[in-house]
Amino acid sequence: MYEPIRTKSVHSMADPAAFPHRSREEELGIQLAGHLSALLAVTDELGLGEVAGRLAAEVTRLRGAAPLRHTGPSGADPVALHRRAHALAGRVLVTAASRADTTVAILAAERMDAHSAALSASSRLVGAS
Repeated sequence: MYEPIRTKSVHSMADPAAFPHRSREEELGIQLAGHLSALLAVTDELGLGEVAGRLAAEVTRLRGAAPLRHTGPSGADPVALHRRAHALAGRVLVTAASRADTTVAILAAERMDAHSAALSASSRLVGAS
């Protein structure tokens, strides 16, 4: 009824040893370091030196090397930067929780609170004028 398959399946997997594999923990560590680096760039742009130092220390711990740092303010809207930083801190928090990295999770929650406060203060200033 059916003719037998005479060729090797195109769906067969190559030798699994031929490809590098990382554990879930390693993948989460890479993702966490990336989110922290993005948050560090925005934090540097906002000019928050002490906080940026804490973020840089965590990136260094995760990557094993010091991160590249933002050179300085670009003239971007501070409200937009705080919104971006708040969103990035949220990503850091979720990833840190998945990885069970309490230190980074606490730092991310603090940053979310700080950026929320900055956004609230800026909206009050806009409403008052």
